[in-house]
Amino acid sequence: MTTATPASAPHSLFEDILAILTGTLFVSLGVAMFNQVGLLTGGTAGLAFLVHYRTGLSFGLVFFLINLPFYWLAWRRMGWRFTLKTFCAVALVSVMSGLHPKLIQLSALTPFYVAIIGGLLMGVGFIVLFRHQASLGGINILALYLQDKHGIRAGKLQMGMDVLIVMMSLLVVSPTALLASILGAVMLNLAIALNHRPGRYMAM
Repeated sequence: MTTATPASAPHSLFEDILAILTGTLFVSLGVAMFNQVGLLTGGTAGLAFLVHYRTGLSFGLVFFLINLPFYWLAWRRMGWRFTLKTFCAVALVSVMSGLHPKLIQLSALTPFYVAIIGGLLMGVGFIVLFRHQASLGGINILALYLQDKHGIRAGKLQMGMDVLIVMMSLLVVSPTALLASILGAVMLNLAIALNHRPGRYMAM
């Protein structure tokens, strides 16, 4: 005898709103912690950190602007719902990453502690967003688009861009901060790899 797999139930609008608020809260808190101790991460957030550390411009502003060119690709590849949710998520992270230091005291943090806790926070936040058909835009969308159009492997392109960002970070952060950033990236991706796997979550 076999047991039929229950049909997945779509998320309601309220559930999507609550999930996007929750996911961006986690990610932005991790970003604020990284910013406090001078760490970096991958993707467009990593590029925003590089510009922020180099120029002093607000991370939130730079992160929001860097993502703007990618929404056209998101619209074409993922549709308007995904694009709208992603735009809202990016805007919320841009704003909330600057609000956290004003609401909580983040002065007594150490790099490797932040790498672990902040990396896990961001990883869990990404999972929440992914499961509600949203993301934080950027390089991931470009990688998926180029894979569809030109056969370039998205995973390899994403990895290559992250390696490039890490190499560029040598110009703006200390070796200790770089090692802690690598640990943070491992924790972030570990959280996603263990919890965002096909067949483990049915709702859309």
